[in-house]
Amino acid sequence: MFERFTKDARAVVQGAVAHAEAGGSPSVDAEHLLLAVLDREASRASFALAALGLDAHKDAVRRELHDARRRAGLSRADTDALAGLGIDVLEIVSRVEEAHGAGALSAGREGEPWSGRRPFGRGAKRTLEKALRMAVARRDRRIGDEHILLALAVRPGVPCEALADHGVTYTSLTRVLYGDTETRAAG
Repeated sequence: MFERFTKDARAVVQGAVAHAEAGGSPSVDAEHLLLAVLDREASRASFALAALGLDAHKDAVRRELHDARRRAGLSRADTDALAGLGIDVLEIVSRVEEAHGAGALSAGREGEPWSGRRPFGRGAKRTLEKALRMAVARRDRRIGDEHILLALAVRPGVPCEALADHGVTYTSLTRVLYGDTETRAAG
């Protein structure tokens, strides 16, 4: 599948690996893909994000992803659902970090060495598969970073939530990228 990726999409995948390494994560996750998309300049995805006004909020999105990692990858929706059951995730995170240090619930700790290659986690794999399906549905010959961004915006989870908080949704992205008023490839 990687041979079908554009130069920009390959850079996103390589950037995601670099983010996983920098964060000490044992695997590359969907959040790392989003961080790598946010790093891109002069690509279709970066132009779409700029058109939707995200340039001024990239640091806020990065903070939201970091905060979710501290919560062991739980989205705010997950945290709210647990709160409905009387479980205060932030209190649990606070107590665990008090006992074991900051970031103890994260998949990895920044700066920790990791030997070998990092596998792609389930969320990252599904995001890349979704990007492929979106490219095929649009009859695009290659998978671009815009397809990765669209997949991140449509798949439930922390990246989708962080983007939506800043007005970047699948619908708004398709409108900017393709002029579509419908969301035909979301399914």
